[in-house]
Amino acid sequence: MSEQKHAQQHVVIVGAGMAGVQTAVALREQGFTGPVTLIGAEPHQPYDRPPLSKAVLLGNAEGSAFDVDFEELGVELRLGLDVTGLRAADHEIDTEAGPVAYDTLVVATGAQPITLPGTEGVPGVHLLRTLDDAVRLGPVLERRHSVVVVGAGWIGAEFATAAREAGCAVTVVEAADRPLAGALPAEVTAPMAEWYGENGAELLTHARVDIVEPGRVVLADGRELPADAVVVGIGALPATGWLTGSGIALDPSGAVTADERLRTSLPDVYAVGDCASFPSARYGRRLLVHHWDNALQGPRTVAAAITGAGTGTDSGPYDPVPYFWSEQFGRFVQYAGHHADADELLWRGDPAEKTWSVLWLRAGVPVALLAVGRPRDLAQGRRLIETATAVDPTRAADPSVPLKAAVA
Repeated sequence: MSEQKHAQQHVVIVGAGMAGVQTAVALREQGFTGPVTLIGAEPHQPYDRPPLSKAVLLGNAEGSAFDVDFEELGVELRLGLDVTGLRAADHEIDTEAGPVAYDTLVVATGAQPITLPGTEGVPGVHLLRTLDDAVRLGPVLERRHSVVVVGAGWIGAEFATAAREAGCAVTVVEAADRPLAGALPAEVTAPMAEWYGENGAELLTHARVDIVEPGRVVLADGRELPADAVVVGIGALPATGWLTGSGIALDPSGAVTADERLRTSLPDVYAVGDCASFPSARYGRRLLVHHWDNALQGPRTVAAAITGAGTGTDSGPYDPVPYFWSEQFGRFVQYAGHHADADELLWRGDPAEKTWSVLWLRAGVPVALLAVGRPRDLAQGRRLIETATAVDPTRAADPSVPLKAAVA
């Protein structure tokens, strides 16, 4: 694309979270000179989400805003503005403040938390997705309230950790038979279930919520739990409702079905981050990755596709090894890859100990790794996954052998 074309082309990015902000940054880093508008629904300066379940909750909110000078970058920020629709034929989006025209549109609206049916408007029920959510929950921790957390996923565990640190009485209720049931196999989550009790939080599995009222939660089996506050962490769905009627292709979860360069089914429209799925040649399936690293890496592909359109330059397909981390109950948990099609699971270390790892293989090649307090395993395992390097299973299962030394 010529400099002249760059200067005329207006890129509009909808969503001012990690994916949207990094798309704006990557465009400038890759030499894009045209106007860039970044639209965010929240009124706050764009901020990072991982600190919300940790530092911000415990009163250290200063570090959450992105260290990005949008004025210096020449990026127009339009904050506190809801986008309500997309009219692709007109190259316009609809907002509360009227239509905004684009030459290229990037959809980066992220995900929105699933609410617990019947809790709308009930006092003391909280989600934890936005800065405002975290600020509202701060006083709950300060007053050491009794808290019921609904959902023993990553967010539930992280909030339970912060609440216990603050001295709250914490009960976590999970409808499945174990924590992280949708994310990891039962044998891997079994030792993780023990972490709750060790840290003074009560974990109730096979526990379905029937009614939430001010001050209490009633379970389907009739048990009553005292609750000054209820925090719901039962998952999130792509925030793509505003695209209804636009003709854009979505998958059954509501995610935009982007291609290997994060282009959507509509011309001049890209999608990145939590709101978009992409085809992975590495794993032979379409992936929807609701994690920070995906929102950091994907924008480089989008920016390269926008700046390279028409010049023949190509950054190649977007096919990362998914990665995320979680800090919970005094442990640093990291995961890389995608284990659904693995045919072998290797333990590195004793899960009763403070540190251990699990490595998943497919035909002898690592495809995923979970590391608890073993960052070196994660770094070396991730590299083996990226390069599809086979390992010797006996050596790979020996925690005293570095993974890079277990290559077959």
